[in-house]
Amino acid sequence: MSRGRRAQGRDSGYTRDVPEPPSSDERPPTLRAEQVAQTRGALIDAGRRLFGHQGFAATSVEDLARDARVTTGALYHHFATKTALFETVFESVHAELLEASARSALEASDEVEFLARGLEAFLDAVLEPDVQQIIVTDAPAVLGLARFTELDERYAFGPMVAALRAATATGALRVEDPETLARLLFGALTRGAMLIAGSPDPESTRDAVARTIRALVAGLAVNDGSADR
Repeated sequence: MSRGRRAQGRDSGYTRDVPEPPSSDERPPTLRAEQVAQTRGALIDAGRRLFGHQGFAATSVEDLARDARVTTGALYHHFATKTALFETVFESVHAELLEASARSALEASDEVEFLARGLEAFLDAVLEPDVQQIIVTDAPAVLGLARFTELDERYAFGPMVAALRAATATGALRVEDPETLARLLFGALTRGAMLIAGSPDPESTRDAVARTIRALVAGLAVNDGSADR
């Protein structure tokens, strides 16, 4: 992740690095550097399109190079394997989901709603076929469970823990172990996404999963002086 300032919803979490503009004393990129960046970007864009629409198994290296309008040699120069390109695409899509969660959470009126909206934004994204294919269907199998979990938590875990701690500090939630709860919520989201992906009625399933996750979060809410009992 590049250096940058933090863009944060409600000071509670769902943060993501936002690149800072280059300072005036930074040298502009060379033509060669721009070409390298453009080629890499074209390959990632091609991966997003083809992995999202055809799936990982049905997409060949030749397909990716053709779509990006580069040679297979250029592809292998930037990515050692098709899986390496997929991993980069996965991280790119995951970053988009975190950004969507942050935008949605900003509209919340309190800490409990903040968490619920952020989690529901992920479920909304899973309704998109390309996101569903990359994040839900292919990623666990292509990356392996351990790597999938590592990447899934790399940028989302810290903000989630921060959000839970902030809500606990304000007295909105009672959470004794934010780290464990964050991982359990991620597990619920992953399983919920799988239910949506395999459902004959994805939108109804999305609503059912969202209601259940809201109930889980609401169950942690502190009210009526319960924190003192």
